[in-house]
Amino acid sequence: MPFIKLLVHTVWATKDHKPLMNKANKDSLCKHIREYSSRKNIHLINVNGWLDHLHCFVSLTSEQNVATVMNLIKGESSYWANKNLHWPVKFGWQDDYFAVSVGASQFDAVNNYITAQEEHHQKKTFQQEYDEFIKNYLFEQ
Repeated sequence: MPFIKLLVHTVWATKDHKPLMNKANKDSLCKHIREYSSRKNIHLINVNGWLDHLHCFVSLTSEQNVATVMNLIKGESSYWANKNLHWPVKFGWQDDYFAVSVGASQFDAVNNYITAQEEHHQKKTFQQEYDEFIKNYLFEQ
């Protein structure tokens, strides 16, 4: 049996970055994603976000890849959200997402960052956070 620990920090936004998630819907959606991930053997370390996006911290196994895990989480959570929560318009996620590897030494920093999303976004918009991700992780646009 291989010993693998691949930590990945992912971020994705609502369709058109619409600020649709009030606290109750966001919390219900995160709870559901935790439960769904457990049923699908996705080792979800943390999930949280704010009005228009979510962050997810995942440890991948040797049989998983980022694209499959993201498609499972995003697709099923969007379906569940439309069926079980109340929205002003149809809820959906954008197709794209960020995914970056996390070293073991950064585990606590990333986990704490995700936990503190509500406080974090009192000072910084998602667009500012997005721009920082592009710059800090050297993504090309």
